[in-house]
Amino acid sequence: MNFTPIELGASIIFAIAVLHTFCTAYFEALAKKSPTHAGLWHLLGEVEIVFGFWAAVLIIFISCVDGLSTAKAFMAKRDFTEPLFVFAIMIVAGSKPILFISTEILHLLAKGLQFALRIRCAPALYFLTLAVTPLLGSLITEAAAMTLAAFLLRDLVYQHKCSKPLLFGTLGVLFVNISIGGTLTNFAAPPVLMVASTWEWSSAFMFQNFGIESTIAIFINALGATLLFHRQLIDPNEAAKQAKIPPTVVFMHLLFLFGVVMFAHDPIMFMWVLLFFIGYTAAYPKYQSPLILKEALLVGFFLAGLVVLGSLQGWWLQPILGMMSPTAVFYGSLALTAITDNAALTYLGSLVSGTSLDFKLALVGGAVAGGGLTVIANAPNPAGIAILRKHFPNGAVSALYLLIAAIPPTLIAILAYRLSR
Repeated sequence: MNFTPIELGASIIFAIAVLHTFCTAYFEALAKKSPTHAGLWHLLGEVEIVFGFWAAVLIIFISCVDGLSTAKAFMAKRDFTEPLFVFAIMIVAGSKPILFISTEILHLLAKGLQFALRIRCAPALYFLTLAVTPLLGSLITEAAAMTLAAFLLRDLVYQHKCSKPLLFGTLGVLFVNISIGGTLTNFAAPPVLMVASTWEWSSAFMFQNFGIESTIAIFINALGATLLFHRQLIDPNEAAKQAKIPPTVVFMHLLFLFGVVMFAHDPIMFMWVLLFFIGYTAAYPKYQSPLILKEALLVGFFLAGLVVLGSLQGWWLQPILGMMSPTAVFYGSLALTAITDNAALTYLGSLVSGTSLDFKLALVGGAVAGGGLTVIANAPNPAGIAILRKHFPNGAVSALYLLIAAIPPTLIAILAYRLSR
């Protein structure tokens, strides 16, 4: 493998950043023991800060090795469309009217399940949130689906006193289902989007090769989690129903959501839509809740850092992928996506020339199947963490417990993809 000193240094910094994501709980605990520097430890304990922080270290490193002009040129070549899009879609999808209409639809579907199966409301809502919302991600993008599902699960599950298995088990299933739920179309899942144009994969092709398998895995995972945790779920308080929001306001929010999704690949356009959206919410404050600007900014910062750090990992990732058989590629990409963003992984794989269709399907299948194993495995994961983190012990999500919780639903995704090939 040929590499430059900057590439080697970038990989070392990247490895430290990955290790840092597993230590956030330690920094939060350290903040309580050392109040003098609690602010610093809290900062280092924020999982969304990790990659942005180490990306800054990388820029300083490049400046020291090759000069500031090289560092500036390197940054100028980075594409930050995805971080900006996730920032925009989180704000719109997390607004009160969008959550209102989503909750109303799920409650309506839950009543049908209750009547048909004679079950309580909470398990029905829990199952639908983990099964239907991820599939919706194929239309409104995975980032929007993650934001919606996280808020719905916050109100249904996380705001109550939860056991650790329920906390992490739900998160593991959510992350895996969101990762595979965007594969029914060619524009909703970041790892698919990275290769769809290069390999000329249409939405019909994606549905034919991934749609049924992904849907089966999502429903099995959601059903398994519901059966496992149904006794711990608390029925929502019918007396405390959310206040009605005028249909016109809901329609306008859906229109803004559609606008951001429609221009997902044009940052100037979707940021323009976002600014109008913020203006609209200011004009009608009665039907709004505070916009999640802080959470969205943190997630955008995280993903921007991942873009910077991940862009210099090709020197070791590409040769590894290039020498693998399709079966090895599937399991190799599944394992590698746990330590690097799956979109970056599929992009690097798309640069390998002369690959077969089996290779391509295996690369994407492994990347999306492993998208729930860690916070960094799939771009929407930090959005879920930002919304739910405060409900976890010490306000930090243990990377080890998340990995353990995500293994069972990941195995279901593996079986769904591999048995169909």
